[in-house]
Amino acid sequence: MREIKFYNTLTNNVETFRPIKEGEVSMYVCGPTVYNDPHIGNMRPVVFFDTFKRFLEYIGYDVKYVSNLTDVDDKIINKALEEGKTEKEITSFYIDEYFKCLKDLNVEKAYANPKVTDYMDSIIKYISKLVDIDSAYVNDGEVFFDVAKDTKYGELSKVDINSLISGARVEENTKKKNPLDFLLWKKTEKGIKWHTPWCDGRPGWHTECCVMIDTIFKGMIDIHGGGMDLRFPHHENEVAQAEAMHHNHLANYWIHNAMMNIRGEKMSKSLGNVILAKDAIKEYGGDTIRLTLLNAPYRSIINFSDETISDSKSILLKLTTVYKQLNLEMNVNALFDASYKPSDSINGFLDALSNDINIANGITAMLEVIKNANVELRKKDKNLSKIKEYFYGLTDMASILGLSIKPNVLSDDDLKLYKDYLEAKKAKNFELSDTIRKALFDKKIL
Repeated sequence: MREIKFYNTLTNNVETFRPIKEGEVSMYVCGPTVYNDPHIGNMRPVVFFDTFKRFLEYIGYDVKYVSNLTDVDDKIINKALEEGKTEKEITSFYIDEYFKCLKDLNVEKAYANPKVTDYMDSIIKYISKLVDIDSAYVNDGEVFFDVAKDTKYGELSKVDINSLISGARVEENTKKKNPLDFLLWKKTEKGIKWHTPWCDGRPGWHTECCVMIDTIFKGMIDIHGGGMDLRFPHHENEVAQAEAMHHNHLANYWIHNAMMNIRGEKMSKSLGNVILAKDAIKEYGGDTIRLTLLNAPYRSIINFSDETISDSKSILLKLTTVYKQLNLEMNVNALFDASYKPSDSINGFLDALSNDINIANGITAMLEVIKNANVELRKKDKNLSKIKEYFYGLTDMASILGLSIKPNVLSDDDLKLYKDYLEAKKAKNFELSDTIRKALFDKKIL
């Protein structure tokens, strides 16, 4: 198995990956709260972790990838009341819209996309146990996690707890023993609610992922991921509950991707620069958006701008142009081989992703292969073994990147048409060659 390293937020170090079970990877990534259309920034973790999963599978790991859907929240309840609908109607609609975006971005189906409402009994039992072991307490029907009981609190996010309290950066609630204590079960007077021994209400956000991970994976996992904005308080509070319940950090490795700016500015409603994912996909295409989201170090803020979109379009044009030419050579020379595994052409790409998942450097390596392939394609006497190597190398790189570029085995009729085109060109029958060329373009062969 190829050795890979990546940055572990928990330790603040780039570490060599050692899975809990040899050859297997358990990975959980926090998904959306489904009360509105996802914006383009919401798609960065989705696309990044999908690409990471594809890479892990390519190098031989069996990956169990789970990403949840938060379908109970005050924002959902408020939207349902505003629109005169049930919470289920709201969440069902936006779950469908979310998955349409994922399909357009060529995101592979996860092992599971659990919904919070399907785990309510388990969530209530989990909170009850936290109360039983004295890691949580009840006040006026609501349940709070007792942060003072966790001596390691802040280890993941590296937050200065004292500065948080003094700076009043924690939610004020007179029911709490400690300002840092967080809600596990919330009393609610409106909207959807569940009956418990404490009160009728709904769970706090931070417990839901812990329960789904425990239920689906049956224990500690290899990798927990999400956007950097989740590092505190959400992921810190997940760790606190796991420490109380199981005396572990929930995951051995924590990976967080940075946020996205829009034309150099932070995306926000107040600035009026929020771009919905579906609108960006419609305007630029799924492959362009996907490549734009990937073509930067994942721990750095990415900029969505005319320039980065233009760069992605340029890369895709280079890739698709050379790929079509290679594909034709594969057809003409009958080079297709389902068992073929590229080596030289893809090693630089794999090396980049093995070194802290540096997809941007991987794309640079891919561009070098494109350059070399173009040189070979221009030769009169082409080296068919190199053509085959470049073709399968680019096929596999495009697949790992999640781009919609695949081999095209031509039918006998299409292959004859292409050969007729070459013969017409050779005979300088320009009228016939132009006619055939147009037909080949219409079929997307050229």
